[in-house]
Amino acid sequence: MSISMYSASVPIFKAMLGNLANWLDRAEAYAAEKKFDPVVLLGTRLAPDMLPFTRQVQIACDAAKFCVARLAGIEAPRFEDNEASVADLKARIAKTLEFVSSVTAAQVDGSEDKDVTIPRREGNTVMKGEPYLKHVVLPNLFFHTTTAYALLRHNGVPLGKSDYLGLTS
Repeated sequence: MSISMYSASVPIFKAMLGNLANWLDRAEAYAAEKKFDPVVLLGTRLAPDMLPFTRQVQIACDAAKFCVARLAGIEAPRFEDNEASVADLKARIAKTLEFVSSVTAAQVDGSEDKDVTIPRREGNTVMKGEPYLKHVVLPNLFFHTTTAYALLRHNGVPLGKSDYLGLTS
């Protein structure tokens, strides 16, 4: 028996974005404990030429919302990319989770062979739904959530593998 496109996408998006929101809670608690403004974490980078923490969160959210919208054949909500605080980032995650949760299995399932158009700077790319999910979206989501995790961890936020996997309460 094969798994559905919905079960291979939406529950994973919800879990990873939920984990990301939890890491932000931990970052706020850490900043309060150490007496610094958590906004300093938002601009952190592992290397000078990489995108900062805030963009990692924005891109992770975008990966989930655009994938679900494209597979379901519906319009994704537009976000301004103007988050300037931890609360703003948590609100963006919450809006993304609300949208992703509003899409049903019936809207996504059966999209394996659907042509999906991905806008890119150099022009649109068209892929079938299943390879788009497996080879573009999921790696992209994990790349940006892992980078966000690494940035927080690098800056002292006490996170572990269980937090990444969502196995902590």
